[in-house]
Amino acid sequence: MHRNGPTEDIDESALSVSAPKEQAAGVTAVAVSLKRAVDEMGVIRTARTLARVNQVHGFDCPGCAWPEPTGHRRPAEFCENGAKAVAEEATLRTVTPEFFAAHSIDELAGKSGYWLGQQGRLTHPMVLHPGDTHYSPIEWDDAYRLVADHLGALASPNEAVFYTSGRTSNETAFLYQLLVRSFGTNNLPDCSNMCHESSGAALVSSIGIGKGSVSIDDFAAADLIIVAGQNPGTNHPRMLSALADAKSKGAKIVAINPLPETGLLGFRDPQTVQGFTTGVSIADDFLQIRLGGDMALFQALGRLLFEAEDRAPGTVVDREFVDAHCAGFDEYEKHARAVDFDAVLVATGLTMAEIERTAQRFAESKNIIICWAMGLTQQAHGVATIEEATNLLLLRGMIGKPGAGVCPVRGHSNVQGDRTMGIWEKMPDAFLDALDREFGIASPREHGYDTVDAIRAMRDGRASVFFGMGGNFVSATPDTAVTEAALRTCALTVQVSTKLNRSHVVHGKTALILPTLGRTDEDLRDGLKQQVSVEDSMSMVHLSTGRLKPVSKHLRSEIAIVCDLALTLFGADHPVPWARFRRDYDTIRDAISRVVPGCADYNTRVRARNGFVLPHPPRDSREFRTGTGKANFAVNELTWTPVPEGRLILQTIRSHDQYNTTIYGLDDRYRGVHGGRKVVLVHPEDITALGFAEGELVDVISEWTDGTERSVEGFRLVAYPTPRGNAAAYYPETNPLVPLDHVAARSNTPVSKSVTVRLERARHE
Repeated sequence: MHRNGPTEDIDESALSVSAPKEQAAGVTAVAVSLKRAVDEMGVIRTARTLARVNQVHGFDCPGCAWPEPTGHRRPAEFCENGAKAVAEEATLRTVTPEFFAAHSIDELAGKSGYWLGQQGRLTHPMVLHPGDTHYSPIEWDDAYRLVADHLGALASPNEAVFYTSGRTSNETAFLYQLLVRSFGTNNLPDCSNMCHESSGAALVSSIGIGKGSVSIDDFAAADLIIVAGQNPGTNHPRMLSALADAKSKGAKIVAINPLPETGLLGFRDPQTVQGFTTGVSIADDFLQIRLGGDMALFQALGRLLFEAEDRAPGTVVDREFVDAHCAGFDEYEKHARAVDFDAVLVATGLTMAEIERTAQRFAESKNIIICWAMGLTQQAHGVATIEEATNLLLLRGMIGKPGAGVCPVRGHSNVQGDRTMGIWEKMPDAFLDALDREFGIASPREHGYDTVDAIRAMRDGRASVFFGMGGNFVSATPDTAVTEAALRTCALTVQVSTKLNRSHVVHGKTALILPTLGRTDEDLRDGLKQQVSVEDSMSMVHLSTGRLKPVSKHLRSEIAIVCDLALTLFGADHPVPWARFRRDYDTIRDAISRVVPGCADYNTRVRARNGFVLPHPPRDSREFRTGTGKANFAVNELTWTPVPEGRLILQTIRSHDQYNTTIYGLDDRYRGVHGGRKVVLVHPEDITALGFAEGELVDVISEWTDGTERSVEGFRLVAYPTPRGNAAAYYPETNPLVPLDHVAARSNTPVSKSVTVRLERARHE
């Protein structure tokens, strides 16, 4: 089964630029998907694998968390990026002990994340002892003992950090947090801290639960869908099908984004006749907003809705809903009516006509959904921005009715499920009480570290063991130099992984790589096939069953790794039945049913054809479990991101050929960038005004309030239709520019969508 990965790394000198595409998906997406899959898996494995993606008796796509249809599922219920994600995981390329013997840690550290990921699946547990130049094999039992010895030597459990990726299953997440709390800490940072933490903070304050209130079926019933700060064509391509279906039923769709995103402007669904011919224009309106201007737009819409109510009393504000279910309305109305339109126009870069047209759509629509992603959450005022969007829905009575509601679109396939299962540094006491009753442990109540605070703790010497359950912590986090230095101070770093990544070469004094099964792999315990479960963006929980033969007999499931480590750390007489959980995953789900709210009778309900939906009080019964017992209107002072003279405001973005930190290839074909990644997209008039020429190589320097600067070098200037004063570049290449302390108020989420930068001619061309 072994195949070698590519030997050549990225050659940025080969980078070329063409005009952005006008339509997304279509025949090209099919061709690219199949080519990547065959290159990685071969023809037979490709056919067997792609036929089971997102099917009832198949496995959940390891890419995004967009839900599956509740009715008929297409034979190919996946998108181009889903096919790439599956191919990456189901690849026949392998990284063996011989690979590590041939490549020193210093050599691997000089490779790009793309090159590392392309080498294939990890096959053996590996260790790097102090002073070693190469990773070497280690037996599983010895690896567990090494971790247990380091944890046992700590002066306090709070000196250990336990990170979680959003690909982890519900069962693994539940056991992982159980291990960590049994050990005595709540240091459970996860990838949600860096993406939708702002959504959770805003929604808990506004409606009492930090999850979206819509289902996939609501899209077909909506007549207005707002897509703000999100690029579905690259990040959630299957969402385009839901939007196209809604549009065919009469819905109007408004895209709000600094960049014109191809998928929202033109979409060719490769599974329909129209998709192979003319396609469809998704967005009825494209509001090209300035970075950080969304809050101003939502506040202006609030004022205009009140003025529309004045002209036609009883037709815009849903007084019955507001009076029965909301608090803080009078304060919000007073604040909204005082919004300064002149300030709004400066903050947004939009015209008054565009804003008024959008307000009219809000006023006339009967069922409204607002969707958003990182463009809103990764702003300093991200929490307030989402509260303002929610205000508009509350004003119109758009929570708890078909075809309407809030829709934060999650990235990682099970990031929402991880939180439901207890992966959070500040889980409520009710959850911890239930955990303690079930298992006879004493969970700590002191809140732990989120991602940013975990980096600070390692940097400052307050934490010395890092354990990563999946993901690529180094490449996902901000302020790369600080993060890497923090990890290097650790006595031990452990990475549970399917593939090689940057986090394996930025290590503590001792480092472990523990290879694990992926979502596509068959998981047998005592000859019985095991299943795991996940929760999508819309609170649907369903099973996932891998079917592929693992590439190595040395791989262990994440559940087995957690249970075996717990047995080594705590001993066989620990009150948690770790050995039983390892043998039979149904027993884990039985425990979940008694601990996690909404999960009663888990094993039976999750085996229904479409699984089951978790309760959502605002959606289900217009019940709002907030401090007031009602949905809360929020009042926020207007904030936006001004552009200093001679500077730009930068946002980090994904290429179409990547998912989060995983780089599938080097072609962002929708934006016309090919063969490389070190580009910065800037409005052509800004390029000229700043004294540069298109195609020139520049260094990008970020400026922080304390006077410090951070830089990345040798980026090619690409003229692109961004708003004036704004720029965009790919992450993780530009993560070094994001200061660790540049975080959103109330959520501590890194502000990667609003970084003040200047450009200088490249020093090393």
